Amino acid sequence: MLTSLIATQVRMRMQSRLIDIESASRPDTAPARHCPALLLAATASGQGKTTLTAALARHHARLGRRVRVFKVGPDFLDPMILAQASGDDVLALDLWMVGAAECRRLLFEAAAQADLILVEGAMGLFDGEPSAADLALRFGLPVVALMDARGMGQTFGALALGLASRRRDLELAGVVANRVGSDRHREMLTAGLPQGLPLLATLPRLDDVALPSRHLGLVQAAEIADLDQRLDAVADTLAETALASLLPEVAFQRPAGAPKPPALLRGRRIAVARDAAFSFLYPENLWLLEALGADLYFFSPLADADVKADAVYLPGGYPELHLAPLAANRAMHAALGSHLAAGRPIYAECGGMLYLLERLSDTAGQGADLLGLLPGQAQMQPRLAGLGMQALWLADGEIRGHSFHHSRMTTPVEPTTHGVRQHGERPGEPFYALGPLRASYLHLYFPSNPVAAARLFLP
Repeated sequence: MLTSLIATQVRMRMQSRLIDIESASRPDTAPARHCPALLLAATASGQGKTTLTAALARHHARLGRRVRVFKVGPDFLDPMILAQASGDDVLALDLWMVGAAECRRLLFEAAAQADLILVEGAMGLFDGEPSAADLALRFGLPVVALMDARGMGQTFGALALGLASRRRDLELAGVVANRVGSDRHREMLTAGLPQGLPLLATLPRLDDVALPSRHLGLVQAAEIADLDQRLDAVADTLAETALASLLPEVAFQRPAGAPKPPALLRGRRIAVARDAAFSFLYPENLWLLEALGADLYFFSPLADADVKADAVYLPGGYPELHLAPLAANRAMHAALGSHLAAGRPIYAECGGMLYLLERLSDTAGQGADLLGLLPGQAQMQPRLAGLGMQALWLADGEIRGHSFHHSRMTTPVEPTTHGVRQHGERPGEPFYALGPLRASYLHLYFPSNPVAAARLFLP
């Protein structure tokens, strides 16, 4: 039932998005579009950016505004929370992976649809190359900086001053203090701030409504039964703050016209795994596949007994949390085995690739036998095993994406190529092509090369 509901919602959004993609391929003579917008950043990861962004989105959505939220950099979990808070899909903005031209187009398009645009940063404001600050400067986004104020008094102001002065051309609209203990604590924080830099809001220590997390980040939105109540509770704390009424208007410039993707997948039916074990994919990937002509439908490796399609897409997710039901669904094992034996493609990313292996074990060494379509096995690790932006060079050129995983895999299959890291000279993630099976740890962003993406689903 849940899988069917998700599939219906996704298809409705994709149909709406296809209209936008087709419109983008036509010349646009509109002038700059104006829309209130903010980029919400922090001093580091773990400060509460997603909670703040989600609370602000929920606050404005409750007032009847249409809020479009974006996430800087590659991420799947935070956008799930933000999508539930705002009621709309959350897309990636990244000057390297998505590209400056596509970021401009996405923002310009959102400005025509939304009453407010919110962009959640990644890590700290100046972290990464390019950083959230670079994105804000490129598109003229005012920045609100969030800082965890626990155990801090006037030093809060010194950190705020550093953020404000690091890039003089960056518009820092104000700061937000998280985990503020009392009125006196708030007074201390305010007293230390440099002149002209306002404290826009303070968030108390709301441990009972904090967003839960696990090894890859936040828990998936669908797994948090009281998520709406949590979002409403935090939104209530913002309702009377200066942040809630901060609506700086930004002019988003018209992008160059984008070519319409070729219909390389016309008439092809692609089955996309989507359930609690497999849910890490960019909405933009699905929209592009349909723009390329594909007919998508969604299935559950956990619950369904069969899959009938011209190609299968196994995205990343949490297969390690669902080993027993994945192993027990022998009907799906047989269906995917028959699909591959018939010469029909399977494309798998990260967790989807682990599902293809002969065996997967958790950190305690407890394992299960899985599909066995890709020889080898993997074991979950207590620490991060792969992280970073990478490009993959295929026959149709470069396609970009990222790696983020906690497992180590061994296979006798020789990779056909490796990813190229954005930074550093070490080889990136291996890419495997075994007949019609294609697999890698990489999460690819399909719009970065539509033709190369289409080839993944062709014999």
